[in-house]
Amino acid sequence: MKTHNWRKPAIGLGLLLAALTPACQSINSSSDLGLQPSSNPVTVENVSRHDRLAQLGAQQHPRILETYGGEYKDAKLERMVAKIVGKLTTVSDKPDQTYRITILDSPNINAFALPGGFLYVTRGLLALANDSSEVAAVIAHEMGHVVSNHGILRQEKEAETAIAGRVASELLQNEAASREAAIRGKLRLAQFSRNQELQADAIGIKMIGEAGYDPFASARFLQSMEAYTSFRSVSGATDERLDFLASHPATPQRIELALRHARRVGAPGVGDADRDSFLNGIDGILYGDRPSEGYVRDQSFIHPKLGVTFRPPNDFTIDNSANAVMASGPGEIAIRFDGASLPAGSSLTDYIRSGWVKGLEENSIRPTTVNGLPAATARASADRWQFNIVVIGVDNKVYRFLIAAPNGSPALESATQTVTQSFRRLSESERTAIKPLRIRVVTVKPGDTLGSLAARMQGATRKLELFRLLNALPAGAAVSVGDRVKIISE
Repeated sequence: MKTHNWRKPAIGLGLLLAALTPACQSINSSSDLGLQPSSNPVTVENVSRHDRLAQLGAQQHPRILETYGGEYKDAKLERMVAKIVGKLTTVSDKPDQTYRITILDSPNINAFALPGGFLYVTRGLLALANDSSEVAAVIAHEMGHVVSNHGILRQEKEAETAIAGRVASELLQNEAASREAAIRGKLRLAQFSRNQELQADAIGIKMIGEAGYDPFASARFLQSMEAYTSFRSVSGATDERLDFLASHPATPQRIELALRHARRVGAPGVGDADRDSFLNGIDGILYGDRPSEGYVRDQSFIHPKLGVTFRPPNDFTIDNSANAVMASGPGEIAIRFDGASLPAGSSLTDYIRSGWVKGLEENSIRPTTVNGLPAATARASADRWQFNIVVIGVDNKVYRFLIAAPNGSPALESATQTVTQSFRRLSESERTAIKPLRIRVVTVKPGDTLGSLAARMQGATRKLELFRLLNALPAGAAVSVGDRVKIISE
């Protein structure tokens, strides 16, 4: 939850109901691979004004940065990614294409391309990968979209679909025909997108093979992303809509096709994974939440900059996003926490009445205190749901809990009591003691086991499972003395 996100939106209860259902810098790649990160980030001004595709990408660049937390600046990491892009560019069908690579400061697992050579990869994806060939596979896939002009082609296809829908609705004046045309249009777009993804897979796997990387990395990393997506880590959950697999599903058929393309390049073992230089590049990379959004540690949400903490019930799962903290538990119970500015001269009971809660039962509003802090409570309802609202005043801010449960649920009151009574201000020593989590690369020593290495992980409850996922170690796998592995620690 961002520290600067203090406003008073109308929090329709639908925002809570939704939870109940389930930079790099500008890099000009060259053939000599003498690549260094630029001293200036990509901006609209430094993109060629005569390149129409580049201008289209540049127009979207600020929105991408806002959505994904801005650029992640780390010269060592940027050089590692630049080296990969440089090797891929030399074997591209369009070696004169300029690529502008941005590492995004997001824990989500994603990479994507915009028209004109804008490529993006998140630090979350880099933290999950285990070698350069896996990163190359993802970037080459996105370069495949660029060289095939898929972004422009999709815009044209969407325009065709929209025109067809208008013809059906306006000229035919037939509601059934209009609905049928819309359905057909969506199916055509879905098939079109699927074909684009498979085409980009084929281009990307061919490219990484020609660049000397392991061509089997594509299928391997698709499986790693799929496994990680299903894992819920309390070190900082992510918005699945912003993940690679939301738009690039790792279906068994797709993985099999990727393996088939790889076999055309060579047998397993061909190509270089380039693991050591990759691990050197990601050592120390931020993992999970950014400091500006607070941390989830050992089932508690802690925000050192705001100086507050709370803890949902033990059987709840916590998601921390830029706008709010969500916690979900058994029996369809959900908790939303965020903050806003408290208008000068406004009481907390007046604040509850100020229109940001729909379905409010005004006669339920009561002043109270929470751990010595001024607070107010109320109830609300919508459809089959009941809500408890608790607002707590700290200085000139108001912190807001919305707790939802199905009508008649006996668990609403106990969940409300547990989470709100745990809310408190942090001491100064607590605020300074907590640090962000980072990926640390360690060498396996005599006596080390999966269990002992996993025990060194911080900020996670399912440590062994997360350790296996981060290091792509299947069940039954072991580590050997001298291996380099990733752990998470402050």
